[in-house]
Amino acid sequence: MNDCFLPSSGKVTYKAPEPRGEHFFAESFDKGTLDGWVVSQAKKDDIDEEIAKYDGKWEVEEMKDTKLPGDKGLVLKSRAKHHAISALLLRPFTFDTKPLIVQYEVNFQNGIDCGGAYVKLLSQSPDLSLAQFVDKTPYTIMFGPDKCGEDYKLHFIFRHKNPKTGEYEEKHAKKPESDLRTYYTDKKTHLYTLVLNPDNSFEILVDQTVVNSGSLLSDMTPSVNPPAEIEDPDDHKPEDWDERPKIQDPDAVKPDDWDEDAPAKIPDEDAVKPDGWLDDEPEYIADPDAIKPEDWDEDMDGEWEAPQVPNPACESAPGCGKWERPMIDNPNYKGKWKPPMIDNPNYQGVWKPRKIPNPDFFEDLHPFRMTPVSAVGLELWSMSSDIFFDNFFITYDRNTAELWADEGWGLKKAAEGAAEPGLMNQMISAAEEKPWLWVVYVLTVALPLVLIIVFCCTGKASQVLPHQTGSSTSLWTCFVHWCAVMLEQEGAVPKLFPQSGGMKLSKISWC
Repeated sequence: MNDCFLPSSGKVTYKAPEPRGEHFFAESFDKGTLDGWVVSQAKKDDIDEEIAKYDGKWEVEEMKDTKLPGDKGLVLKSRAKHHAISALLLRPFTFDTKPLIVQYEVNFQNGIDCGGAYVKLLSQSPDLSLAQFVDKTPYTIMFGPDKCGEDYKLHFIFRHKNPKTGEYEEKHAKKPESDLRTYYTDKKTHLYTLVLNPDNSFEILVDQTVVNSGSLLSDMTPSVNPPAEIEDPDDHKPEDWDERPKIQDPDAVKPDDWDEDAPAKIPDEDAVKPDGWLDDEPEYIADPDAIKPEDWDEDMDGEWEAPQVPNPACESAPGCGKWERPMIDNPNYKGKWKPPMIDNPNYQGVWKPRKIPNPDFFEDLHPFRMTPVSAVGLELWSMSSDIFFDNFFITYDRNTAELWADEGWGLKKAAEGAAEPGLMNQMISAAEEKPWLWVVYVLTVALPLVLIIVFCCTGKASQVLPHQTGSSTSLWTCFVHWCAVMLEQEGAVPKLFPQSGGMKLSKISWC
């Protein structure tokens, strides 16, 4: 990053990035206008007229909580509206021998509930009309963040042309393994980069860190190339095909002593009725304190009966009512007899249709050679407003892209970092919430000085800690652990000091 961006005061000042090297598109919006961009005047097909229009508002303005005065971007202003805007590249990009690098910045200023912030690279075509840009406008690549509910996505989709039929099919990159949640929730500006290489490899980066990578040939769904063979749709399983790996032994005979009628449970003949069992007392009795309601109508409600309550006479007895022997497992129980299972001598395995050559098979070993692109566009629906876009850049040179990123996103990152409170401010803020921390701060500075004077200058260490001479435990260690316990209990900071020597921090009585 250029040092001129960071004055001695520590405050980051803004300077618009300047495109250098070969590039096909560069837009920082710092002129404050939408010059070169076309807002769609079209309507979506197949939906209600009231919501069919692309009438979402776009503005060029600074972020609401900008850390870089003068830094402007493209802002999606409306909620629950269709938005579409696009701009032509300086010249079409043709996929041949050089990589494609696409990068831009996004800041979800209000967070994001449900909506996208992805870009589309529109396919070169004589029929392309930016003023009629809609969801069905042919595109070659779609790339960027998208979220609805708890589904956090980072799209990379390209439209592949079937060389046999000429039809296009969307191919989706595998889902990143990285946790993307922070990029949607921290309200910071993030840099999204897509790198496509002529060898069919791709990389997806967020803030210049790779979050997903793979090959167009092996890491897209559905696969670029169909299988060479498919199951024969006209092949059917023979009626006598045996798929049973096990069968009942046809030669097995039920033993003569097998009693299928024996019960699973029987009374325990060794059980003895407990002493004090009250045979003549019921477990429940009518509540003697219950009173029939005054509005009880026996003609309508029937004869009134007091509710049942536990018999108080049974509280001190082992049981009441008729005593019955408890039930136990019947040692002679065997259940219904079944023949044992044996290997099926006629087992033929699980039937599968035979394979035949795929009539739709083709092999495209160069899916990188996509349809050329001539414009970049945003075609979005969002339930969140004030989505900030900035510093779009398309090139084939990685160094050029990184330089543009350093002068744009890198400057924002530096400004956001400079605006964050330092350690001292964080400590002061914590002490304002918990005044007792001032004591910790003072003692943390004062006590070491006192100990240094006592131990090093007076040589009277033994007078200070006579009971700890020769021990690794000192008054300072005691104090440090006490501070750690207090900080942990208050939740002011994470655990700062590990337990040592099997001694838990909460146990400081030895001090």
